[in-house]
Amino acid sequence: MQITSPISSIPKSGTSPKIRVCHVSMCLTTGGLERLLVEFAKRSNRDQFETMFVALSDLGQPAEEIRNLGCPVLSLKSDQFGRLKQGKALRNLFAEQQIDVVHSHNTYAHFYASLAAKAAGVPVVINTQHGRGCGNHWKQRAHFFMANRYADRILAVSEDSARICRKQDPLSKSKIEPLWNGIDVDRFAYSGPVQERRAISVARLSPEKDFPTLLNATRLVVDQYPDFQLTLVGDGVERQKLETLTRELKLTQNVTFLGERRDIPDLLAQSAMFVSSSSTEGISLTLLEAMAVGLPIITTAVGGNPEIVQPEATGYLVPAGDANSLAEAICNHLSQPDTWSAMGTVARHFVEQKFHIDRMVKEYELLYRSLVSESWGKI
Repeated sequence: MQITSPISSIPKSGTSPKIRVCHVSMCLTTGGLERLLVEFAKRSNRDQFETMFVALSDLGQPAEEIRNLGCPVLSLKSDQFGRLKQGKALRNLFAEQQIDVVHSHNTYAHFYASLAAKAAGVPVVINTQHGRGCGNHWKQRAHFFMANRYADRILAVSEDSARICRKQDPLSKSKIEPLWNGIDVDRFAYSGPVQERRAISVARLSPEKDFPTLLNATRLVVDQYPDFQLTLVGDGVERQKLETLTRELKLTQNVTFLGERRDIPDLLAQSAMFVSSSSTEGISLTLLEAMAVGLPIITTAVGGNPEIVQPEATGYLVPAGDANSLAEAICNHLSQPDTWSAMGTVARHFVEQKFHIDRMVKEYELLYRSLVSESWGKI
């Protein structure tokens, strides 16, 4: 068991009337979920809330950012004695710190945090599912079902995800609601698309992102537009396989792998469009970031993507796993450069209105206050 920030450094709730919130996630390393947790730390109303963060495994740069924002971060990484000791540590933490709201993220954290919160007498327990439902493995579904018995609310990041969660646990239908994620729109200055045939994709190089379909589509696009360039930003288990496929498709002059980068806004601003071939999504933060910069979007019609992309107005939606359809959409877009700027302007406006991070944090804090007030009224 590893605790990386002393619990004694966290002030007790008896010294303050503020609502005490504890976010619990699997880890605090690289990823869209972790970026959202940093935003919770940055934008929380500190006059009304005290916020801390617990990871059940590894810590990384997001954890450091959260600490620098003045919020406690703890790692309760399990050891050879198993999860029982981890659950007990969570329970003791919640009780000692007199936590008012446990907010877990995704299914694994939901299971352990909800059971520990129940044992510690935490008045409010909520969970956010950041993907399409709770997962497909039977164990994930079992964990989700059991944890939901102790949850006051389960939030899904899209209407599509909420629908799937309700199907996975029909008994909790009344507790499951959609609440869109958001991004820091101000971090992504509007620039609009460059007038060059340059596309960008930002994502983990993992199987669910289905980059082979994008590379095969790129081969078809290059046959029509030899100067077309695709930049892939991100790293992951599929990188070697994808680099090999790029060579086999004779695309080494057209496709660039940049790996992990921290200058995403600048890279997006050097592009004409954002493309994605993902086979599954909740709400894609990178897609929203691209729209904030003013890029037209060409992506698959999966998960929450149809809730973000307005066909012909801000981009194009294509079937997942269909390289021909993806290539056709890219080529269609490339043939109409006079529409690019207008699409980018509409995309930026849409993100500003619907997906600003401040909206998301305020909606969660309204929920915290409402549920805590209800629980206090029952005492």
